[in-house]
Amino acid sequence: MSAANYGQLLLALLAAGVLAAAWGWSPLGQRVWAPAALVLLAASALCAALPDRVDLAGHLGHTALVTLAGALAVLGGGPVTSRVFGLVDRGEPPAGSMDRAGQVLRGGAWIGALERIAIFVSLTTGWPEGLAVVLALKGLGRYPELRAAENGVRTGAAERFIIGTFTSVLWAAACAGVVVLVA
Repeated sequence: MSAANYGQLLLALLAAGVLAAAWGWSPLGQRVWAPAALVLLAASALCAALPDRVDLAGHLGHTALVTLAGALAVLGGGPVTSRVFGLVDRGEPPAGSMDRAGQVLRGGAWIGALERIAIFVSLTTGWPEGLAVVLALKGLGRYPELRAAENGVRTGAAERFIIGTFTSVLWAAACAGVVVLVA
């Protein structure tokens, strides 16, 4: 395969990943489409890493790469994180666990999306210190809620915060890694 073919395949895999991630937000699609987005991201990473060179046909191709990988970082992180929570909550009804944590950590989906944008941008622009800034801001911003929630009542909010943050950060970093591999 030529370098141009790898570039076309990479963009097609990322576009399919964005579609799978978007469908992953539906309640029924979470079981199928979140893992599909993960597989498509892994295939994209392999497509970016295996050949010596990936040709994206100039500036427009690079713009498409960054746009698709960024969209996948933002859209895919939520369903993948929810799927991880589903695996963690096997012994407990997920609705109860998610509802309790949601009462303490309001706005988690929006904060997660903003977190993934910030991480993706900081890593793709070559400023890895931005990752520390994002995590520090998120931790300091959530600390009062987590502290208040854990005083005498076992909500599981702190564990959910850690699991959700790690999953979200790893997802955004993997999407940024595809861009960095090609650049």
